[in-house]
Amino acid sequence: MSDLLRQRPAGPAALRLLLNTAAEQRAPLVAPGCYDALGARLIEQAGFDTAYMTGFGTTASLLGRPDVGLLGMSEMVDNARRITAAVDLPVIADADTGYGNQINVVRCVQEYERAGVAALHIEDQILPKKCGHMEDKQVVDASVMVGKIRAAVASRQDDDFMVIARTDARAPHGMDEALRRATAYAEAGADMLFVEALQDVGEIERVATEFAGIPLLFNWAEGGKTPPLTYAEIAALGFAIIIMPIGMLLAATAAMQNFLTKLKAAGTPAPFANELMPFDDFTDLVGLPEIGDLEKRFSF
Repeated sequence: MSDLLRQRPAGPAALRLLLNTAAEQRAPLVAPGCYDALGARLIEQAGFDTAYMTGFGTTASLLGRPDVGLLGMSEMVDNARRITAAVDLPVIADADTGYGNQINVVRCVQEYERAGVAALHIEDQILPKKCGHMEDKQVVDASVMVGKIRAAVASRQDDDFMVIARTDARAPHGMDEALRRATAYAEAGADMLFVEALQDVGEIERVATEFAGIPLLFNWAEGGKTPPLTYAEIAALGFAIIIMPIGMLLAATAAMQNFLTKLKAAGTPAPFANELMPFDDFTDLVGLPEIGDLEKRFSF
């Protein structure tokens, strides 16, 4: 876990190293999606090597609203900063459309990089964007996105910082256009490709074949349009990273609803308190023993 005195987010070089090892072993990185610092600490405690900051979950947790472009760059960067400070893992972050034109993308990349993330992805939707697995998405002209990718690559301060290009063209324009755009984005300098909302195994295999040798991201969107392949199947296709953007959000929401239903019926948590995480276990998780050590260290 991240040391409170010396918060040093694992940077882009750490993610590059993990990806190189994963490629050699044909074992894609698994990046569960978190929407706050506590979730990131849980991911690290569970033994994962990287975490993903989900825009869907960030919007739901901060606003209680759907992922339809309601959050701005500053809100997303603030959340990313809190997450990277909480863990020693490299963090991959959702950066939506880059929050404007090519010049906005320059500042977006610089702010995310300052926040300590190791990689971000930007997408080719129009503003306001929507979650990639919602209906009625629209995309900008491919040339606009090519300019954004070029701006993102040029503006990063660390060459290891990864720019992931996402296309949402599959839904409005079909697979041929999605593949054409992904090719253009790779040629523009994207480090990894993310073809969103593939709808069957054949489409997934087509992406893997078309871009063999180029790092690919697989979005295991719980309940979304893409079929739920196994880890072994995704690994065999050669994907570099698997993100699970909303699993923790859905699990936490179901658990909280269950707690509140029981509380409403019982009046207090007494009848089911043994089902809850013990208080001492939780304070250990969030670093209370470290606080005690620091208090002793700095006391008169």
